[in-house]
Amino acid sequence: MQPRQSIIEIFSTFVQFDGDNFGYWATESRLRRSIQGCVQKTAKDTTSNFWVLYWYKFWQVPETEFLAQQHLTAYLQEACYWSSQKIAANFVSTQYKVSDCFQIAIAQVKKVIQGFNPSHSSSLNSYASIVFGNVIRETLRQVREVDICTDWGLLRKISQKRLHESLQNAGLSSDTINAYILAWECFKILYIPQKTANSRQLSRPDEEIWQAIAQGYNSQNTQQVNCETLEKWLINAAQAVRKYLYPSPDSLNICPGNENYGELLDHLPGTEQESLIHQIIAQEEAQTRSSQQVEIQQILRNAIAQLEPQLQQILQLYYNEQKNQDAIAKQLEIKQYTVSRRLTKAKEILLRSLANWSLDILHISVSTNLLTSMSVVIEEWLQNYYSVSPD
Repeated sequence: MQPRQSIIEIFSTFVQFDGDNFGYWATESRLRRSIQGCVQKTAKDTTSNFWVLYWYKFWQVPETEFLAQQHLTAYLQEACYWSSQKIAANFVSTQYKVSDCFQIAIAQVKKVIQGFNPSHSSSLNSYASIVFGNVIRETLRQVREVDICTDWGLLRKISQKRLHESLQNAGLSSDTINAYILAWECFKILYIPQKTANSRQLSRPDEEIWQAIAQGYNSQNTQQVNCETLEKWLINAAQAVRKYLYPSPDSLNICPGNENYGELLDHLPGTEQESLIHQIIAQEEAQTRSSQQVEIQQILRNAIAQLEPQLQQILQLYYNEQKNQDAIAKQLEIKQYTVSRRLTKAKEILLRSLANWSLDILHISVSTNLLTSMSVVIEEWLQNYYSVSPD
């Protein structure tokens, strides 16, 4: 991949694939004009991190959220590409290539920005790489599960909550959703596979079971339906689940709702250059963030130093020597699941140390969202910390 050189390129160009390889950088003209105007109004040379924080602040303002997200999406193209390439190379058995992984990940840019905290993470790029990797791996896991299941096997495995979300995502009315869910409940109760180990490959229920499903449904509903209708509903439900679990990523430059409405970038609001006082405040905030990041690094170093020796050794083997859990288990002569549990334990200790610091120093109460954000920060920090031999 040819690296981008200027700030204008970094915040206005997007990866274009040639087959499954990087092809070239495509420029979005409106974004180019936007960032070009901002750069021209800045008195001194600025780093890409400056503009990340600049657009991150505008992303938090409803009037400029879309424009800022587009600029940050352009910025994150490299992080997304390298995360996609790494996973596609490691998952050689999957049918999904680099370009597929890239589309899966880049569709989650908003999730990346929402979880990013400049005070905790060293950079948006590093944070995004962790999130992109997690998103791709989880999606491939779901896709594999969906691909190997028949419609009937998928309906047996899906939870009611996920089914309800899938039907809502398909745009069905509440009455239709309720009817589908009742049909699904009757199906799950009355169609019990004889070989539970092969539930993914369930075949279509026979006519006797369909009659029982119809009878069960009609006994709970005033609107009577036949077996053919119930089968059609359940097939539609399975298709909705597949689409929900693995949606086709839409272009980031398409305005939803009306195909004649034009491109989203045609309707983005403009933004004004921040005043001098805002730039001074931004500099002070940057100094505070830098100081907090130094404190976080020291807290995590201290926490690692206090871990029991075997936990430290496992972290060293996993992050520094890039060994998988099976290899670590063989080297230490323990079970693989023991390695997994001890890795989790070490991360929980680090997370607890960081959460206590957040509460004691920043006076921020620890919520589920904050813990999730901190977990990603710790994973990012561990990868960076062990990229060189720790002291």
